[in-house]
Amino acid sequence: MSLLPYALARPFLFGLDPETAHDLTMASLARTQGTPLSLAYCGSRVSDPIELAGLKFPNRIGLAAGLDKNARCIDGLAAMGFGFVEVGTVTPMGQPGNPKPRMFRLPEANALINRLGFNNDGLEAFLANVQKSAVRKAAAGSAGRLLLGLNIGKNAATPIENAVDDYLLCLDGVYPHADYVTVNISSPNTKNLRALQSDEALDALLGRIAERREVLAGQHGKRVPIFVKIAPDLDEAQVAVIAATLQRHAMDGVVATNTTLGREAVKGMRHAEETGGLSGAPVLAPSNAVIRQLRAALGKGFPIIGVGGVMSGADAVSKIKAGADVVQIYTGLIYKGPALVTEAAKAIQQIST
Repeated sequence: MSLLPYALARPFLFGLDPETAHDLTMASLARTQGTPLSLAYCGSRVSDPIELAGLKFPNRIGLAAGLDKNARCIDGLAAMGFGFVEVGTVTPMGQPGNPKPRMFRLPEANALINRLGFNNDGLEAFLANVQKSAVRKAAAGSAGRLLLGLNIGKNAATPIENAVDDYLLCLDGVYPHADYVTVNISSPNTKNLRALQSDEALDALLGRIAERREVLAGQHGKRVPIFVKIAPDLDEAQVAVIAATLQRHAMDGVVATNTTLGREAVKGMRHAEETGGLSGAPVLAPSNAVIRQLRAALGKGFPIIGVGGVMSGADAVSKIKAGADVVQIYTGLIYKGPALVTEAAKAIQQIST
């Protein structure tokens, strides 16, 4: 149980520039994880196991990629009660991302806009941090072990026609250390990245990834599930094509969805017209719509990780009812604090028992 109610920390954090608050929070987590000071934010993990893509998830609530881009805080995040944590997006080479300011709060909408642009320290530093984590030292298959997803992308300087080279470099690096790998083709903040969701580009990318996965599975003696993260700004026909492509290349699952470019739900609010991806409460409905379309197209057995707009236990349940198997949060953690992890996990547990 957390000793420090988030309600006490939030006014201080929200008094800072959003990216400054984020950097301070992550630095504090990195310093305190694995120490008695982690009692300030730790929470008991709800037991609600589910098997998905050959993996045993301790519960159905995970952390979405983007919060811990450099994998510095895996153990601290694990202490909050998540069943799984996804870190990254990592790119082959370190890069600063887009110019600041690049993160904006819309508190009246429980929302954020960011145009960070895959700012990270690069693959080598990322893997060094992953290997330091106590979570990764737990025996594979041990009861209740938190699962770790590693999210990969391309460098901004890499031409889109060469994007597959970056994804394969990252896949080679993260494969031995991941419980699952997420291929991020849906951030709106790297130029032309979402073009990889188009029919031919996605088919070519996933074909190469599937080929490399077979080689890596042989090299490492294990088959690591691969998920693909898609955008909410897709029509039903586009979702259907993506679903068919995922199945054709035997991808193991889909993460739905990333941030949205839509602004209808926040029109007129301060910062609403800032360039970037909108996350938080306004994304709940569009992400759930994509999840429903995916479930209809993919059938019952195909794993879906639902993410976007989860600010309460009821929101998490809505993702499951839309067709997701497990759920991730990110912006909700910023607005509601670590207690949201337990609230959401318990809400899903109640409908799954």
